Amino acid sequence: MRIPAHSVCTAIRDDIVSGVYERGTRLTEELLARRYGVSRVPVREALRTLEAEGFVVTRRHAGACVAEPTEQDAADLLEVRTLLEPLAAARAAQRRTEAHLKVLRGLVRLGQERARRSGGEDLRALDGWFHETLTQASGSPGLIALLTQLRHKVAWMYVADAPAAATDLWAGHAAVVDAVARQDADRARALTLLHAERTASAYRPRAGRVRGSQHAVNKVGVRN
Repeated sequence: MRIPAHSVCTAIRDDIVSGVYERGTRLTEELLARRYGVSRVPVREALRTLEAEGFVVTRRHAGACVAEPTEQDAADLLEVRTLLEPLAAARAAQRRTEAHLKVLRGLVRLGQERARRSGGEDLRALDGWFHETLTQASGSPGLIALLTQLRHKVAWMYVADAPAAATDLWAGHAAVVDAVARQDADRARALTLLHAERTASAYRPRAGRVRGSQHAVNKVGVRN
């Protein structure tokens, strides 16, 4: 059975984001095909997709390598986030379904409960699901694709500190859901922008993931 290229793409992207392949690592079709148990054809297609997304670059005499984002690249991600997430919230207020509202309200209830109990990693996962659901509620495939890619890149380049006041964060999420439920696009946009700006300082570049003034030395091969 042929493994779809998008499944291989997801696997490679996940390994890049998690740090299995460090920046500058050479990604050969042969080794990747062996690692994921597929032929070289879906690997080749996956690498083209990842290059378009900015996770992979093709270098002369080296072939496909993990990209080496700069500090400016990383900073730009957070700036783009403050533009796209409010837009998604405004669209969600206009296009959400009752099913979306049910999930969002459930996540807020669970998040508020975990925040009172200092949920830690659970809270980070819930926050991710909240933003993903809010984005899906926008009903805009192009926007959903952009924000999904953006979140993968933010997770690759940054580590997010736990919010100092998790209860306040989830109170803010509750206010966004209320605005979405009332189809108040302007308020949903404003609240989400405020949230994005307040949480930007919680993101710290991951060690070894972002290139400063010194260019990282390329690595040959991949880790197995």
